[in-house]
Amino acid sequence: MSLNPEKYVAFVTLLEQLRSDATTTQIVALELRQSVASLQQFFGQEIVPLADENWRVQSYQTEMSKQLRLLAIDVMFLQGARQASTAQTRLQTICDRLTTLIQYCDAILQPEAEGEK
Repeated sequence: MSLNPEKYVAFVTLLEQLRSDATTTQIVALELRQSVASLQQFFGQEIVPLADENWRVQSYQTEMSKQLRLLAIDVMFLQGARQASTAQTRLQTICDRLTTLIQYCDAILQPEAEGEK
């Protein structure tokens, strides 16, 4: 199956929404955990099946899978944080990881955008 840009765009939208929620609101760790679980489910059902022969896309998908697993661990650490400063540091790590995931999606979509010009 070939690259389906709409799926990646939808995934980026979900990532950006979660990052926005994490930075602008007092997000509850349980809500964050549920959102990350939804992201992982979307990735598994919508992105992973888009197996591509392109080694570059496969590499990014592998890295995205790893980052999603690390994101879930970061959320668990956030839930365990007892001090506000620790929680803030964990939240920043989560936002950084979400930014990395967005950059991976953008990198996958980049050749697609150049091909349309």
